[in-house]
Amino acid sequence: MQALKTLAVAFFVLCGVFANAEVAKQNKDGVTVIHLDQHGGYFAAQETLADLKPGRYEFVVENKSEKQVGFQVQNLSNKKNLDVFLLEPGETRTSKVEVGKEGVRFRCPLNPTPWYDVDVIN
Repeated sequence: MQALKTLAVAFFVLCGVFANAEVAKQNKDGVTVIHLDQHGGYFAAQETLADLKPGRYEFVVENKSEKQVGFQVQNLSNKKNLDVFLLEPGETRTSKVEVGKEGVRFRCPLNPTPWYDVDVIN
């Protein structure tokens, strides 16, 4: 019964997260912008990462932790680095990459963050 309650709470939390997320949109240059806030150990996306399409992307990454962090984005299928950089506390940097139909993955290479796979490229 406790497991069912935990699952229900997790479901409602995720629903709230997705309800508040904006859909990623292309700017006037045809580039889709994704804003990522990097906290100590995880990323929070301001836009939903569902239903993305191949094309040019800008990942705008803001370091919201109190220590130096990094950003690494790779091609999901061949694991080739598309970009990698460091960010000081409070710093924001932009990664401009071409995303193919195979998708991408990203993480912080300095802190123990998991890979975030974005494989829903249509």
